[in-house]
Amino acid sequence: VQLQASGGGLVQAGGSLTLSCTASGNIYSSNNHLGWYRRIPGKQRELVATIHNGGDTKYTDSVKGRFTISRDNAKNMVYLQMNSLKPEDTGVYYCYYSDHVPIVDEGMEVWGKGTQVTVSS
Repeated sequence: VQLQASGGGLVQAGGSLTLSCTASGNIYSSNNHLGWYRRIPGKQRELVATIHNGGDTKYTDSVKGRFTISRDNAKNMVYLQMNSLKPEDTGVYYCYYSDHVPIVDEGMEVWGKGTQVTVSS
């Protein structure tokens, strides 16, 4: 599986950005998650948000109410709408894919190349 992300950039605090990511390759459409991780300077990489192909979502507490994750299963795309951005959201954002095939109890995790998000105060 390959992941191609776009949409990072520079924005003022309180502004908005939308990240997009396209997954291609051997996608297991029946049970997968797409999402975003980020690496903030001085911190370890952390989960931002994920969405299952069935629609279930998960967010880290610091972005709840500000970020919205969505996906287009037909296009194998995932989006992250980021509103009310704060300087502490500055970091490198990585698109993420994971799957699990129950019948063989195997799966994979893939991270794409990061895209920089910078929020100025």
